Amino acid sequence: MIRYKVDVIQKLKEAGYSTYRLQKEKLLATTTLVKLRNGNTTITVESLNAICDMLHCQPGDILEWYPKE
Repeated sequence: MIRYKVDVIQKLKEAGYSTYRLQKEKLLATTTLVKLRNGNTTITVESLNAICDMLHCQPGDILEWYPKE
């Protein structure tokens, strides 16, 4: 299973990207922001790429795999 290692919304805010800015500048879709808030990891690779670009990080800094229980 895949889960978030960090609160992505919080990390984006710390990097200067408010949810208002993300939507206004069309950096991430509203549906993606809802998924991030809910911990849903079914975001697109394009969204993950955009997040990594904004945070200057690797996908592994955001996501981790863990075995199914």
